[in-house]
Amino acid sequence: MKKAASDTGKIARSAGTVSFAVMCSRVLGLVREQAFAVLFGAGYAYDAFVVAFRIPNLLRDLFGEGALSSAFVTVFSDYDANKGEKATWKLANNVLVFFAMLLSIITIAGIVFADPLVRLLVDTEFVQVAGKVELTRKLTVIMFPFLVFVSLSAVVMGMLNTKGRFFIPAMASSFFNMGSIVGGVSLAFLLPRFGYPPIMGMAIGTLIGGFLQLSGQIPTLLKTGFSFRPGLDLSDPGLRRIVRLMLPAVIGLSATQINIFINTKFASSCAEGSVSWLNYAFRLVQLPIGVFGVAISIASLPVIARYAAAKNMDKLRETFTSSITMAFCLTIPASFGLWFLAEPIIRIIFQYGAFTADDTLRTAEALRFYAVGLFAYSSVKIMVPVFFALDDTRYPVIASFLAVGANLVFVTLFIEAFQHKAIALSTSSAMICNFLFLSFVLYRKLSGYSLSYLFEGVGKVFVASVAMALWLKVLLLFTKNVFAGAVFLQIVGLFVYITSAVGFYGLLLYLFRVRELTLIIEKIKARVMK
Repeated sequence: MKKAASDTGKIARSAGTVSFAVMCSRVLGLVREQAFAVLFGAGYAYDAFVVAFRIPNLLRDLFGEGALSSAFVTVFSDYDANKGEKATWKLANNVLVFFAMLLSIITIAGIVFADPLVRLLVDTEFVQVAGKVELTRKLTVIMFPFLVFVSLSAVVMGMLNTKGRFFIPAMASSFFNMGSIVGGVSLAFLLPRFGYPPIMGMAIGTLIGGFLQLSGQIPTLLKTGFSFRPGLDLSDPGLRRIVRLMLPAVIGLSATQINIFINTKFASSCAEGSVSWLNYAFRLVQLPIGVFGVAISIASLPVIARYAAAKNMDKLRETFTSSITMAFCLTIPASFGLWFLAEPIIRIIFQYGAFTADDTLRTAEALRFYAVGLFAYSSVKIMVPVFFALDDTRYPVIASFLAVGANLVFVTLFIEAFQHKAIALSTSSAMICNFLFLSFVLYRKLSGYSLSYLFEGVGKVFVASVAMALWLKVLLLFTKNVFAGAVFLQIVGLFVYITSAVGFYGLLLYLFRVRELTLIIEKIKARVMK
């Protein structure tokens, strides 16, 4: 158990590093969304951008931060532990060349077939708006090469994580957001002078950001001992193993993309602005998913992969249980917080320029329903890589297709009554179904893990979260007029709400002696004492 505590502390420390970097990235991402909200609001131009970006971004989820990343880390960790440095770097070079070529071919095909891809993604109401499909097609053509940059960036990130480097890879998304903000906003003001729409500048900014996300990690990679030696060996067993792991995962992740296609099509049939409201809301919920779920997943995957390679199932079970408990500690209270603070958060971040008070209300509605599934989003981010580490990707595939079915049922039943809110609710419901299925299968696959430990931790977290929510509700009731009016007062109010809720919740967890929180606090104390 001492070793398990050590692993938990290591994961907590690494997750803390990643969380800080991801927090920087997500905050910059919100600044990027603020720029969109101020310049374009929720409507014609931003709807077109969201649909156009969704096409390469869907493929990014398949090849970049999804199947490729998890499969590569699993095999690369095995090589790093058992094959020696020369074989490890040879595999890395082979993977980079192979996927650079494959993704370039896909990008060219996407540019050629951009128009039918756009028409496949949207509903007739979207098509009937004059010029909207053509603008979306042009933006798609500009942004498609983003797929190559961001997917290769995920491979580089996998190498660095395996070598114990977490901060710079996690900061890579910040490089993307900086490129998008500085390059995109500058070009949005410049391009109209040459007869191009401002939104096209944001599309070029996305491409600049993708390039910076890849290139920003290269200096750190070179310091680990990597040197690029171009060459392609299709018979390489490591490359073949990665592809073999990827194929079922791609099929599974394609189910997730089918969900997104379904939801985009339904959203484009709702009132104009629905695509934008949902996108702004999902961007906000991505902050806790990234800071908590993705950070813990990135930190725990190399540890779990090493235990899987060593066939040490006891330590793997302990590490997984502690990681998932840590995720619940963070995501369950975040869901309550987002539900109660949705409107003030959106008002402060987005309600400027072309983004109206009605846009704030509609986006807040979507955010609340996305928040319902926050714990499931983050948990699945941790669970799926465990299947990769165990060299079994069948069950995530099955879970993904079950989620598609659940999503389709929910959105069909509720779209008429709830409009865009139904899409956020169906997305959360589908992810909860995915989580429940994977939990059941993983329990059997690992021959059990400590449910008493997990349920005890979740029970304490839930009680503390409900108490925090009641505290927040009372605080909002008695201070709603105190922090109304000027933007500065609203910001102060939101700061008071969040810090007091976090402090209240943290105190309860400390009193409940939740081990994961105790370990994190001890690490902080040790750093301060040093």
